[in-house]
Parts: sequence; structure tokens; C-alpha cells
Amino acid sequence: MKNMALFFISVIAIALIWHFFFQKSKEFHIPKTVKPNIPDWHKNATIYEVNLRQFTKEGTFAAFQKHLPRLKELGVDILWLMPIHPISKKNRKGELGSPYAVGDYYEVNPDFGTMSDFKTLLAEIHQLGMHCIIDWVPNHSGWDNPWIKKYPEYYQKKDGKITDPINKETGESWGWTDVAAFDFSVPAMRLAMIDAMKFWINDIGIDGFRVDVAHGVPVDFWAQCTDALYQEKAIFFLAEAEVPAIVNNGAFVMDYGWEMHHTLNEIARTQGMRENAKNLVQGNLVEDGDTIVENHEPKTALDIDRVFAKKDTAYHRGYQMHFTSNHDENSWAGTEFQRMGEGHKAFAVLTATFDGMPLIYTGQESALKKQLDFFGKDEVEWSDYAYTEFYQTLFDLKHRNQALWNGQYGGKRHKIKTGVDEAVYAFTREKNGDKVVVWINLSNEEQIFTLKDEKAVGDFTKLFTNEKVQLTKGKQIILNPWEYAVYTF
Repeated sequence: MKNMALFFISVIAIALIWHFFFQKSKEFHIPKTVKPNIPDWHKNATIYEVNLRQFTKEGTFAAFQKHLPRLKELGVDILWLMPIHPISKKNRKGELGSPYAVGDYYEVNPDFGTMSDFKTLLAEIHQLGMHCIIDWVPNHSGWDNPWIKKYPEYYQKKDGKITDPINKETGESWGWTDVAAFDFSVPAMRLAMIDAMKFWINDIGIDGFRVDVAHGVPVDFWAQCTDALYQEKAIFFLAEAEVPAIVNNGAFVMDYGWEMHHTLNEIARTQGMRENAKNLVQGNLVEDGDTIVENHEPKTALDIDRVFAKKDTAYHRGYQMHFTSNHDENSWAGTEFQRMGEGHKAFAVLTATFDGMPLIYTGQESALKKQLDFFGKDEVEWSDYAYTEFYQTLFDLKHRNQALWNGQYGGKRHKIKTGVDEAVYAFTREKNGDKVVVWINLSNEEQIFTLKDEKAVGDFTKLFTNEKVQLTKGKQIILNPWEYAVYTF
């Protein structure tokens, strides 16, 4: 009888405990993983894109590993590795093929080394306090990817045959004939893609993904995918897209500031057009590559605010990645020197100080003036790392000054009106007692304005020179062509 009484008491106790927990869980709404589930280190992080094939003579994980200490010293937080998977041989373009024609989602490119070599590289990245995301290609695979034969139902068909990616608006091929397009209406294909991504997170230990052609994949897949992945652990997700829906739904924390980037390119181009027009009037020779484009819409610094206005309306969370170059721009549109001319540093300062995360592409810290071959070997000429101190200074400020932190973690932009706003972009940002004042001459002519904004007044330290400067109302500011100034306290 005593044992029976103890049994009933135990049952009642368990029932009471369960009831209490259940009620409390409803009362306090114990949540599932909140999206996006991102590690804290993203808040003031910078990012560096690694073109592994071109980075060293060897083009291997081990050879690149020797550069890690200097990249840490440069101020890099996130290393984004372009695709490290095997490259499909069937239908490949060029000698070595596109890194985005993935031959196997579970392996590494043998040209780069072994999986063990990659794990060794990853371990040192983490030991140095940096983080690693890999390029992920979900929109298409290479033609000799094992899924082609094993799971042909995973792929889009045209006239009954697997097809390369098709432009939905025109019905024509994008020209990416070295890859086969996935069919996201197939549930099993979606789950296989998610499982492959889990492998790299859980088994290998990477810190997240930069997702190629994220804009070409259905929005609901990203909801499904990140519902699963954010349950595994906190990871960083960057979309090669400018699609508010996949940031607003919590799938991605960062996407591309493509419109801003193209606007900056066009501002530089406009200045070049004006210079050419001046040369023509003065009877100077203009090279063929610099001729004025008919009916070309000019852009000015005022267009920066127009882009921000659109973004601020469309996006409700997250932030964008800003850059003066990346692998696509470098290989297909030209280096920052070709696109932005004498203004390339001014634009770099801008992308590192307004809201969002700044990117450096392979070779920019060495002032690389070379378009890298996309489909073959084309080693970076590192020379003397001429711009290292320039980027170090910008990234150090990014890390320590909360006004410049990413997205909601940084200060909001406050536009400073100068009276020459078509040429000068000026603003302040402020957060938790930290502040920056920035003005940049985005023209090839001298600009003069009088400081009238109270928010820009105070005692500051001038970045790059460490000069103590007092900014007062009524102070006259003179900026040389493409000159920039950043003040902080």
C-alpha cells in the first residue's frame, strides 16, 4: 500500500509540474528560433571576397592560408570564399570553367586541395577571430553534378530535356550554358539542397553563406530553407540580390546595394562625360574609350539620397553590402580605376561610412589595376599592398565607432545641406555618444561651402591625419576634386 501511495503521489507531482510548465510556456511564449538567427559579430563587421583561384600562384587553400594574418591586420572580419566546390567539366567555359558550375555540393575543388586542407584553413580563420562564409549556388548546378543522373527530376526541362537557366520574361536562355537549372517546384530537390547546406554548417563548421543568384530562387524557398538552417545554429546569410522580400521575411540579414553601386558608377561616369565635354570644347584630344554617350542620363550626388529613399521605404529590417568592386564588376565591367577614375578612393570612403557593411574584393588593398580572367588562371599581382593603411584606417573606425555599425546597430544618416549638393555628399551619423561627420566631393572640380548645420559642429579628430579639428557654424569648407574628409569623436 505504501508503494502504491508513493506511485500516485509521484504521478500527481509529475502532472502538476507538467501543467505548470505548459501554462508558463504559453504565458511566456517560449519561441522557436527567431529569424534571422545571426551571431553578434555581424554588428560591426567588414567583409572580404576571396577569389581563391587567383589569390596565389598555387591557387590553393594552403597558399591562401599564409595571407590570413595580414587580412586580420587589415581589419577583415568575414572572409567570403568564392565557390570552393569541384567545377563541372561538361560544357565548361574557358580553360578552368566558372566556379559557379558546381560539380558536387559535398566536395571541394581538388585544384584547391583536400577537405582536410579546407578544415585546416577554417580552423586558423577561427583562431584569428575571423569568420568564413562560402559561396553557395542554389539556382543551378554543373552538367556533371551527380544529381543530374541520380535525380533528373530535380531539374527544369525544355522539350523534355534538362535545360540551362531560362529568362522567365523572354523565354530565352541567359547564356549560362555551362549549368543546368533546378526546378524548385520539386519538394525533394528543395530538401536535398537544404541538407547539403546543413552538411557545411554542422559537419564542416562554416559560419554562413553568400548565396549566388538568390533573386532567381523563389522567395518561399528561402523561408523554408532558413526555417531549417537557423534551427541548427546562428549563421550569417548574404544574398546576391536586391529583393526586399527575402530580407524583410528574416531569411537574409544582408543583400547587395546594387542600385547604389551602379549609381556611384554613374556619378563617376557623369564627371568623366563633363571632363570630356570640356576637353572637346577646348579642342583637346579625347580617347575612343572615353567618348560621350548619346542620351546618357547624368547622375549627381543628389541621386544617392534618391536611392536611399527607395531603400528605406522598401526594407524594414537588415542592411546592404556596399562596394566599389567585386568579382562580377572586376571581370565584366572593369576595375574601380576604370569605372570610377580619380574618384575611386572617395567612393570607397563613402561605402565604408554610410549605413551597411563595406566589402573589399581580392587585390583592392594592393591597388590592383587588372581585370581578372573569370574562366582561367590569372594570378593577382600583389606588389606593395599600397592601400592597406587606407582600408585599415576605415575598418578600425568601423569597429570602434558605433555610429558606423551595420543596420539598426549604427546611427541613422542625417544629411548635411551644403548648397553644392549635386557635387558634395555630406552627412552625420551618431550612436551612443559616438559620432562621425563626413563630406565627400564627388566631382572633378573644387567645391566650396559654408557649414550651417548644428549637427556637424564640435571638436573632432580628422581621420587619416589624426588632426584635432574644431568645426564651427559659418566655417568655410574647401574641397579639392574628389577630396574626402571624415571627422570623428
